[in-house]
Amino acid sequence: MDHPLIDLIGQAIAKAEKEGAFKDLPGTGKPIPDLHAPGDAVLDRLMRESGAKPQAVTLKAQIAESKARLAKLTGEEARREEMRVLADLELRLSLEMEAMRRYG
Repeated sequence: MDHPLIDLIGQAIAKAEKEGAFKDLPGTGKPIPDLHAPGDAVLDRLMRESGAKPQAVTLKAQIAESKARLAKLTGEEARREEMRVLADLELRLSLEMEAMRRYG
């Protein structure tokens, strides 16, 4: 069942369009933000506003930090321990990416 005012609304839009009310609007021809996954729009906005990051992004940053630490280490035991940390982070990232691929 259509809205009772659908015809009136359609006429108002047609009149505005005929009068040029929709010409040169900001954002014309650009994609609508968050349209790619409307169901995720609220979650995306909350994460953006709170500064939260997806787990994969956090793990990639931790991997980069671990690699930088490893490059500076000289002791064999310290390097071995950092390599364990790095391997764990890379495994966690791999699992996270696989989960994202499978479950979107």
